[in-house]
Amino acid sequence: MEVFEAIRKRASVREYLSKPVERELLEKLIDAGRRAPTARGLEPWEFIVIQRRENLKRLSEMISNGRFLADASACLAVFCQQSKYYLEDGCAATENILLAATALGLGACWVAGDKKPYAEEVARLLRVPEELRLVSLISIGWPKKEVLQRKSRALAEVIHWEEYRR
Repeated sequence: MEVFEAIRKRASVREYLSKPVERELLEKLIDAGRRAPTARGLEPWEFIVIQRRENLKRLSEMISNGRFLADASACLAVFCQQSKYYLEDGCAATENILLAATALGLGACWVAGDKKPYAEEVARLLRVPEELRLVSLISIGWPKKEVLQRKSRALAEVIHWEEYRR
């Protein structure tokens, strides 16, 4: 799939078939994440792939807006070493993963992590060192139903030339 098509088609998917996602595809997603732009070339990210049903269920119970994690085939946790731009770097990696998932025909949904009350509990569950910060959790799976193209504001509404104008 061409990059602009993946950008147009990307949508948050919260319902999944009970069909596993192959390790090779999960590695492709992580590979896309690790190739994201990074401030000062730090590459502060670490990625944890969660596939065990009991761990997915525990995550879904910790995160009120992440109940659907229990039904995903996998969850990718994006952690970053604390640095001045860890959040920007981790978010860039997350977006790369979301676009790669779309290009592979997978469904995915970004669940916030940074500064959330459950971030420390997630880190403990996954045995992550204290110096790493949870940036995001990404559910991964085969979509249960056709993914509808999300609506976006019209280009003319959001683009400004030289200065902000309405």
